Amino acid sequence: MTAFWSFDDQPSAGGDPLLPGATPAAIREGLLPDDRKRFDNAYSDALAGAREQLDLTELFRCLEHWRRVALLQRDPDRFASIARRAAERLTGEPVPAGESLARG
Repeated sequence: MTAFWSFDDQPSAGGDPLLPGATPAAIREGLLPDDRKRFDNAYSDALAGAREQLDLTELFRCLEHWRRVALLQRDPDRFASIARRAAERLTGEPVPAGESLARG
């Protein structure tokens, strides 16, 4: 797979900052605080890999993954509801509304 990107792929000024081509800063800002450190680590690793391999494919893949997570998390209450429903389907047990979404 070859990654293609150009400056023109950036979201337009004044539009949704999480459109495809979003900046790493916009992506990080859209994440819940608990995921920002995970993003920082993944982004740092992807940058190092791109530098070492002279290939941006994995960097773009990383940014797109986290952009989609940020889109899901932009409404924290809705995200929590979706995460709880997914956990209930996976475990077969109800998850209390006040329970933390953090991994155990």
